[in-house]
Amino acid sequence: MVEYKWIALSNTTIGVLMSAINGTIILISLPAIFRGIDINPVEPSSFQYLLWILMGYNVITAAFLVTFGRLSDIFGRVRLYNLGFAVFTIGSILLFLTPNTGDLGALELIIFRLIQGIGAAFLFANSAAIITDAFPVTERGKALGINQIAGLAGSLVGLVLGGILATINWRFIFLVSVPVGILGTIWSYLKLKETGGTAKGEGIDWIGNLVFAGGLVLLLLGVTYGLMPYGTSQMGWTNPYVIASLVAGAGLLIAFPFIEKRMKYPMFRLELFKIKAFLMGGISQLLFAFAFGGIMIVLIILLQGIWLPLHGYSYSSTPFWAGVYMIPMMLGFVIMGPISGALSDRYGARTLATVGLIIVGAAFIALSTLPYDFNYPEFAAIIFIMGLGSGMFGAPNTTAIMNSVPRMHRGSASGMRTTLQNSAQTASLALFFTIIIGVLAATLPTALSQAVTEAGAPQLAPIMSKIPVTSALFSAFLGYNPVGAILSTLPHQLTASLSPSTIATLTSKQWFPEAIAPSFMHALKISFYIGATMAFLGAIVSALRGGRTIAEEVIENDPPSKRGVNNEGNRV
Repeated sequence: MVEYKWIALSNTTIGVLMSAINGTIILISLPAIFRGIDINPVEPSSFQYLLWILMGYNVITAAFLVTFGRLSDIFGRVRLYNLGFAVFTIGSILLFLTPNTGDLGALELIIFRLIQGIGAAFLFANSAAIITDAFPVTERGKALGINQIAGLAGSLVGLVLGGILATINWRFIFLVSVPVGILGTIWSYLKLKETGGTAKGEGIDWIGNLVFAGGLVLLLLGVTYGLMPYGTSQMGWTNPYVIASLVAGAGLLIAFPFIEKRMKYPMFRLELFKIKAFLMGGISQLLFAFAFGGIMIVLIILLQGIWLPLHGYSYSSTPFWAGVYMIPMMLGFVIMGPISGALSDRYGARTLATVGLIIVGAAFIALSTLPYDFNYPEFAAIIFIMGLGSGMFGAPNTTAIMNSVPRMHRGSASGMRTTLQNSAQTASLALFFTIIIGVLAATLPTALSQAVTEAGAPQLAPIMSKIPVTSALFSAFLGYNPVGAILSTLPHQLTASLSPSTIATLTSKQWFPEAIAPSFMHALKISFYIGATMAFLGAIVSALRGGRTIAEEVIENDPPSKRGVNNEGNRV
């Protein structure tokens, strides 16, 4: 008979696999999705749909993870984990059925993605806790490492499936998650059981829930819309609504810990931060996610908008090939994840996690030295090493965090850990976009005006100087030739004044990448330096986490042999 711990691992692995496939299959299939719902990428308002489909999922999961983790401690982790599978599957079905096109269709996609995000929040808040409950201390790192392999394997599957299904029908992209979700829902209801100590009988902190979720949503909304053009500005950081959202969100989050101290049953277990391993592991996770969260999308934009067209790939094929060329990073993670997880079971997390973050920081520095027309083997080697560093950090750090907390608070701890990660990922994406858009806004209009003049179309210079940076990036990211998309919106009299040779030059695969590359690479280097700084700071925090800490695991009628100790032999 199969031991329960393997049943728990296999089921939570299915959940991670489904979520990972969903993440990359969306990322790589956005061109087909936006063409399917007939969205014009040049329209300035279209950029908000891209942001919300990319970031809305993380916003909603970050907002509810701690709440759902706390509810899981009260009502049972397995029960709410099962609910997460069902909700995620319903969201996937709704996405497949999206009935409308245009702006309404985009809005429907966003809403259905948010439903998926609610289901994912239930899954993320409980999967690490379920594994921690099911596995003994000596095997948790290995189990969490295997779980992470599924996540990266799912990412690889998503890239390939997205490239294939996008050429058939964009709706099939969302259908992939449905059979996996149905299987996981049925299996979890039949096979998973409650094994961890729960906080039954405790009340729900409704005030804390509302303040935390409201503050986080307002803050992330402000960050998201800060990336949107406002008036004559390329970004919306001066928009009064953005400022109000940021201030209100920050105010609620600042007030939150003071509110929690007055609650009898707080949703956010502030006392967990008194555990050094939990505090340092959480800060390390936050800094890593802040450094790493936006790197995938930024590198894909680099590949799709510049490198691939320069090497002869058509704009329509760049989304798929960008995914393929990012595979070395995921392979590095897949290789190192289980190895580092197993090693952390024997030696603890401090050395492995710290070295992993140093490797990630060094890889950022190495990326900053590349020219825009780089040699791919060199690029592949750097992102592979970055993947190795990420894998070396991930499983040991998660294991250290989950080992350090009492059994009855693992749902809350898992939700808090993942909230830090998802919030930082969203902030990272926003920061990277802000840097890129800000630098391009200052340099791109002049560069494009000069480039069209040199190409024999000076009459287009005033128009090119006013093209929103977001429109140009959005077009390239969605597999459109940005210049072709821009020309299609101009009056016929203006385009008719251009000679065929000039039009051929402007719409060639090389013209736009070469015009945008110097400004874009300058922005990327700034982003890479910030990523490296965050990774190195995370390494310092990780090194200060202290020795291995394992919380006492006493539940009713437990024999002394099941009680956990720290690395000095003391119960914690």
